[in-house]
Amino acid sequence: MLVDSHCHLDYFNEAERAELLARCSEMGVSEMVTIGTRLTQSETVRGIADAHENVWCTVGIHPHNAAEFPVPTPEAIVAEAQHPKVIGIGESGLDYFYDKAPRDIQQESFRCHIRAAQLSGLPLCIHARDADDDIAEILRDEAGKGAFSFLLHCFSSTRALAEAALELGGYISLSGILTFPKSQEIRDIARDVPLDRLLVETDSPYLAPVPYRGKRNEPSYVAHTARVLAEVHGVTAEEMAAQTTANFRRLFVKAA
Repeated sequence: MLVDSHCHLDYFNEAERAELLARCSEMGVSEMVTIGTRLTQSETVRGIADAHENVWCTVGIHPHNAAEFPVPTPEAIVAEAQHPKVIGIGESGLDYFYDKAPRDIQQESFRCHIRAAQLSGLPLCIHARDADDDIAEILRDEAGKGAFSFLLHCFSSTRALAEAALELGGYISLSGILTFPKSQEIRDIARDVPLDRLLVETDSPYLAPVPYRGKRNEPSYVAHTARVLAEVHGVTAEEMAAQTTANFRRLFVKAA
């Protein structure tokens, strides 16, 4: 069975969620993680997770939203994570492509989330876009202050960032981008990521994989990404499903 390690179920209404969860069962997707993007949203994502046995959640502030309110303390983020279905921190990170928040505030927020991961023992879900050097530098700097686990979600970055993350014990999560015809560079990087460091996700409702590209994405479509990832690594789809699910359990220990 597969796990969609990153989706946004709050973008779907209650009836739509019931339908997509049914389709997940048909496609062999047993669990999913709905992701927090604002602390003010934490109650919503916790409620969605509570309503469905096979849904987990995270709490945190997306870099796009980092300047909407003052950067919270790490302890405030940890307080929002005190719930049985909250299994991770984030998503946080840096996005220099859209630059929706000033870069210094994004960096302050990112470091705050890393500290929350250190304090809580929960893994950090990292958003990285056009900010690879700063992401790597901050990860190395903060790792020197205390251990924390993390994954680079929806990986579409450089080989250098992938290698830096792996050196620090991080995981790499692949989305539907892996299936796009022009994503050969991402497939080449994914091929070189050790099997025990790979996860799969949809980032739904965004980035639907081939053959659904351009349509609204949903968690059941993670099966298509996992199938391509299996081909990249020369293993069966069943082997990749078992491997990525085992990796998910190892990283997200509360879901084990």
